[in-house]
Amino acid sequence: MYPELFTLNLPVLGEITITSFGVMMALAFLAAYAVVRAELGRLGQDPDLGADMLLGALIGGIVGAKIYYVLLYWDRTVLDPVRMVFSRGGLVWYGGLIGGILGVSAMVKRRKAPIPLAADAMAPGLALAYAIGRLGCFLVGDDYGRPTESWLGVAFPNGLPPTTAGNLRRLGAELGPGIADTEILAVHPTQLYETGLSLVIFYVLWRLRKHPHAQGWLFGLWLAAAGAERFFVEIFRAKDDRFFGSFTLAQLFSIVLVVVGIAVVRRCRRAGGSATAA
Repeated sequence: MYPELFTLNLPVLGEITITSFGVMMALAFLAAYAVVRAELGRLGQDPDLGADMLLGALIGGIVGAKIYYVLLYWDRTVLDPVRMVFSRGGLVWYGGLIGGILGVSAMVKRRKAPIPLAADAMAPGLALAYAIGRLGCFLVGDDYGRPTESWLGVAFPNGLPPTTAGNLRRLGAELGPGIADTEILAVHPTQLYETGLSLVIFYVLWRLRKHPHAQGWLFGLWLAAAGAERFFVEIFRAKDDRFFGSFTLAQLFSIVLVVVGIAVVRRCRRAGGSATAA
């Protein structure tokens, strides 16, 4: 794990620590921007619209992710609202997705471009950005899975939090009484599972991007695939938000995402047409 890469000593600003998560997030947004810009040009739209979409995704995504986080952990927010709101961490994917979609939609609408077409241009980039972003989670030791004795297991002694038996118990893992709370355990590297699956989704979307269906079809396909991927990986996650029996809150949102995605795909297939073909 490499949570911190290096520290810069800058005039006025002082010391600024460059984290691996921050670098991977920046790379994720830049990769998505490159894909969106290329797709907008192919679809006959102004490629510069991609810059506006990136700005909307940055602002809306970060604000949405933080709002979701402070609401999800409201008990902690009440005790220390300043730290919860302004800490570097605490960016939840589904909150970021909702906020990002709203931010991008506002920018596209302002430019008077077709939102379904812009969504299709964005779909492969979203899959690629998510794959890169999860590498950042792996490098800082966050969002890992349950304990495992398989060869896939990875220990995070300096993770956020470390994969000690005590922390894993607090996250809902069932461990034998003979394992001390201070013992470091190997866990499922669910961050890498998500990276691998998201790269597969990106490849499929990229191959299908010249589909003959109506605008919005590719984005609907991404919604369904992303929801299914997250639902599957949550099975292996170490989570303390299993509010629905053995189901996590993320799995509930994943089901909603899959249903919405399938509905969009079916509607666009019926509509047909070659509006997005090029």
